[in-house]
Amino acid sequence: MKLELRFFASLREVLGTGLETIELPEEVRTISQLRSYLCARGGAWSNVLAEGKVVRCALNHEMVDANAALQEGAEVAFFPPVTGG
Repeated sequence: MKLELRFFASLREVLGTGLETIELPEEVRTISQLRSYLCARGGAWSNVLAEGKVVRCALNHEMVDANAALQEGAEVAFFPPVTGG
């Protein structure tokens, strides 16, 4: 399955990329599995996307939870938690 990944704000800065096109193996079918797959890259990837880290995700411009099913050609966006005052 081919996806377009987008990373925003501090995630983009730490990972050194804001956009990536990726081909996933068949067993990666949900947002949660995608995060685990990306964490396996190690380094900054495992730090910012690790289980327990608060990261929001959107699938085709719609906020979703970790169980959301991925779709061929979809755009998946990752956002750090938003804070403000």
